Amino acid sequence: MPIILTLETTCDETAAAVIDEKLQILGSSIASQHELHQRFQGVVPEIAARAHLERMLPVIDQSLRGAGISVGQLDAVAVAVTPGLANSLVVGLMAAKTLALTCQIPLIGINHLHAHIYACQIAARRNVYPCVGLIISGGHTHLYDFPNAIEPRLLGGTIDDAAGEAFDKVANMLNLGFPGGPAVAKLAERGYPHRFAFPRSFLHDARLAFSFSGLKTAVRYALGGYGPVDFRTLQIDPQLAADVAASFQEAVAEVLVAKSMQALEQTQRPRLCVGGGVAANRRFRELLMAAADQRGVEVIIAPPELCTDNAVMGGIAFERYHAGRFDPLDLDIVPGLVR
Repeated sequence: MPIILTLETTCDETAAAVIDEKLQILGSSIASQHELHQRFQGVVPEIAARAHLERMLPVIDQSLRGAGISVGQLDAVAVAVTPGLANSLVVGLMAAKTLALTCQIPLIGINHLHAHIYACQIAARRNVYPCVGLIISGGHTHLYDFPNAIEPRLLGGTIDDAAGEAFDKVANMLNLGFPGGPAVAKLAERGYPHRFAFPRSFLHDARLAFSFSGLKTAVRYALGGYGPVDFRTLQIDPQLAADVAASFQEAVAEVLVAKSMQALEQTQRPRLCVGGGVAANRRFRELLMAAADQRGVEVIIAPPELCTDNAVMGGIAFERYHAGRFDPLDLDIVPGLVR
């Protein structure tokens, strides 16, 4: 039975996984960098790349040990090559190329965004295609039509900030630390989600587009008014902060759900699959499942451990492996490109 080692270094998670043909996870390891970037309130690309260099080999070794195999027993090595931070992607690709060359095994480049949707198939343990795929993460908010796992058609996406980025920026205004998504969600539990009528861009537009920049600006005005403000020293009433967090979260979730339902109507696909870090947000899941039940459509959301960046979702490489679609050793990264 073929076994593939998958590598993930698109942003600030160094991850490796050993997966077999039945999509069983034989070994998996993730090294987070949150502690390195927290004081900067966001990911610093150069720091991320250096951390990947330090952690890549230990993560691979731990995954192989967990699987109880050696590199000589691998049938292929796969690595995310697009999209992502350029220097981070290079670290993973160089590691994968080295293994492919020294072990004389095929090299498979994978799309990080497509892999997020494949995480739904790994979790469901059945074929989920065709489907509409919604990827919502720190860097991406996009809808795809997936006739199969590896040949999607982009339906639309954000024209400015991604949903996860907006969560991080709002968390920064509220002095909640980084990453911001879980902190904002926790604060929102104590807030009233309808206190502020924050904008819901493109909500009633036929285009499958997202925009969260105006929402982020509205939060800034709600917290600090219209003049200059230093959020590091601003004293915010605790209930006001909770109400802003809840109202912000509600606006994001409503737009994501509405556009997902719209995409299903336009494509007539039988199901929606959702991946990416923001997919772990509980309020979003509640609204999405309610909308899906009302319309009688199937929704599959990746489990929380497969929402954030990981190498397990690199199991999508088996789709290319079985099709014989391997990559040459001069494969290059494609940072920041949404396909």
